[in-house]
Amino acid sequence: MQTQMGIRFFSLFLLGFSLLLSTVKPDLASDRTALLALRSAVGGRTLLLWNVTDQNTCSWPGIQCEDNRVTVLRLPGAALFGPLPVGIFGNLTHLRTLSLRLNALSGQLPSDLSACINLRNLYLQGNEFSGLIPDFLFQLPDLVRLNLASNNFSGEISSGFNNLTRLKTLFLEKNHLSGSIPDLKIPLDQFNVSNNQLNGSVPKGLQSFSSSSFLGNSLCGGPLEACSGDLVVPTGEVGNNGGSGHKKKLAGGAIAGIVIGSVLAFVLILVILMLLCRKKSAKKTSSVDVATVKNPEVEIQGSKPPGEIENGGYSNGYTVPATAAAVASAATVAAGTAKGEVSANGTGTKKLVFFGNAARVFDLEDLLRASAEVLGKGTFGTAYKAVLEVGSVVAVKRLKDVTITEREFREKIEAVGSMDHESLVPLRAYYFSRDEKLLVYDYMAMGSLSALLHGNKGAGRTPLNWEIRSGIALGAARGIEYLHSQGPNVSHGNIKSSNILLTKSYDARVSDFGLAHLVGPPSTPTRVAGYRAPEVTDPRKVSHKADVYSFGVLLLELLTGKAPTHSLLNEEGVDLPRWVQSVVREEWTSEVFDLELLRYQNVEEEMVQLLQLAVDCAAQYPDKRPSMSEVTKRIEELRQSSLHEAVNPQPDAAHDSDDASSR
Repeated sequence: MQTQMGIRFFSLFLLGFSLLLSTVKPDLASDRTALLALRSAVGGRTLLLWNVTDQNTCSWPGIQCEDNRVTVLRLPGAALFGPLPVGIFGNLTHLRTLSLRLNALSGQLPSDLSACINLRNLYLQGNEFSGLIPDFLFQLPDLVRLNLASNNFSGEISSGFNNLTRLKTLFLEKNHLSGSIPDLKIPLDQFNVSNNQLNGSVPKGLQSFSSSSFLGNSLCGGPLEACSGDLVVPTGEVGNNGGSGHKKKLAGGAIAGIVIGSVLAFVLILVILMLLCRKKSAKKTSSVDVATVKNPEVEIQGSKPPGEIENGGYSNGYTVPATAAAVASAATVAAGTAKGEVSANGTGTKKLVFFGNAARVFDLEDLLRASAEVLGKGTFGTAYKAVLEVGSVVAVKRLKDVTITEREFREKIEAVGSMDHESLVPLRAYYFSRDEKLLVYDYMAMGSLSALLHGNKGAGRTPLNWEIRSGIALGAARGIEYLHSQGPNVSHGNIKSSNILLTKSYDARVSDFGLAHLVGPPSTPTRVAGYRAPEVTDPRKVSHKADVYSFGVLLLELLTGKAPTHSLLNEEGVDLPRWVQSVVREEWTSEVFDLELLRYQNVEEEMVQLLQLAVDCAAQYPDKRPSMSEVTKRIEELRQSSLHEAVNPQPDAAHDSDDASSR
């Protein structure tokens, strides 16, 4: 009997204790349990960096706490994949910021996200979430920033967004949303619904936003073209009934008059054009002495690729077929002088001067007869692709602003021509006359690193993985290290991504070296904006450490995919090194990496090491920067480390790779 009473008492005690536990508010332990469940459900290799043996959950990467609760969870680009299960966010009720952007999360948003009523910032862009935008989001009263862009959400945009009275940012672009845009009466500062399947007119309350917020839909009105039927009588014009603002239709006679007038005007313009063409062709048939042409200017049609402010290398990845004037611009004056111009020292006819053992399979006349394409305008002049009659292809740079004497030019250019390293674009020959200075290089068909990073992002683009990027970094470093080894006064002076050219196997070749000493004072202080070291005042006088700074910016460009010359970087106008440092200091390091790099696992540690090297190179003070020999050595070491990892993957890394391939 006593035994039975004891058992009953113990059962009641356990029941009471469990009821007591159920009334206790969640604490950091419950947050920790939820985070581990998230790690188990969708965690990629990045979440394996969480040290689960460390009881201090708040020290895990991407986690911030206040009052012993998790308030910030930032996991951007963390290789998360799969659907988010229900039952995780219901325990993370103190979250104020949740960032899961740039991952591969899919499915619908978990319903228990509605329990995070303190949520202010929700960043889910760049995933594969689908389904309708859930109504429970409209029950988060403190939401200020909401970004659902670049997912697969469908259905209509709900008027329930009006419940979010504190919402300032709403980004819904690049989804599959349809229907019309509701009249949102919330105080939005940022809004974008571009590239969906929306139709109808832009609501009046949203017409203050730019047209880019609505492009890629079937929308009208506001910042876009007027909707049909929107044309009204201008203010002050009164209709027959005395009322103002009535729509008016043009009479049939007026329409006929407009059509007839337009046809007559077109015919008149056509006649004038024909007369002008005849006059121009008559001029062409007359003989013209090309020797009298002096420095014709070339106008390059078309726009530069995104992020390319100027092209210092001879190829930026896009070409424009050369017109007769374009070809002449590189050669007409040279042709005239080649016919009999006497140099200052009285040596007689000018000709191409070749370096070393360069093959002399063509001469100046062959070069002038070659078909040509304009490759781009850069810091030191215009570059052309020249296809010779013998089938060879070379790159010709027509220098500008050369103010030194012929003797000085020969001395300096011969020093450039003597540079011989596998990571340099070799200078094969040059031509000098009073009016023309031409340099002949090997042609690099793959173009520049700048074009590869910032050019075509569409289908057919070759993704730049870690192996390619780190290999480019190493090749460029070796080329610059070689230049520095030629003496304390030998530097590049114009290091940037458009001066890193690529072979078909993506090997880097440094171009434009040694040319900074040939040209006159810069015509603009922003000649190499974004790459120039802060201590440089004259681009013709660049030290080794200033080259290291420029190379550090180049590394940051490789890692982030951002062009340092972009004037609106981070929408604050800051330069790339300062932006990277601020992000690394305030957020998780992976925030800065290019999305294309984040697709590749097993190399996070090497990426972080290269990022740290880039930051070291771009230090504010020259004495804090490493030498190029140190830079090359560190890149070689981290490349060997990643190669060893690829050959001998750890069990976890191999598992992650299998998961990635299965997707």
